[in-house]
Amino acid sequence: MTTKNLSYYMNLHYRIELVPEEDGSWAALVPELPGCLGAGDTITEALEMLEDAKSGWFASRLKHSDPIPEPQFAPTMLVEA
Repeated sequence: MTTKNLSYYMNLHYRIELVPEEDGSWAALVPELPGCLGAGDTITEALEMLEDAKSGWFASRLKHSDPIPEPQFAPTMLVEA
């Protein structure tokens, strides 16, 4: 049986959406994790911030015994134009 701890959830492959902002920056979000998003001046920065956001999102859910959805889609990356 797999222990569903922070490490378990951080290693799952959730679908990520990248959204360009009008000022040239980027937002990165995980649709399956409501409110979990990162933003940065570059795609790389936005993805790094998203990793931090995911860690906090999962840790909070685990601490409060709230449900955490697992990925429902194959890993892909969508960029909205």
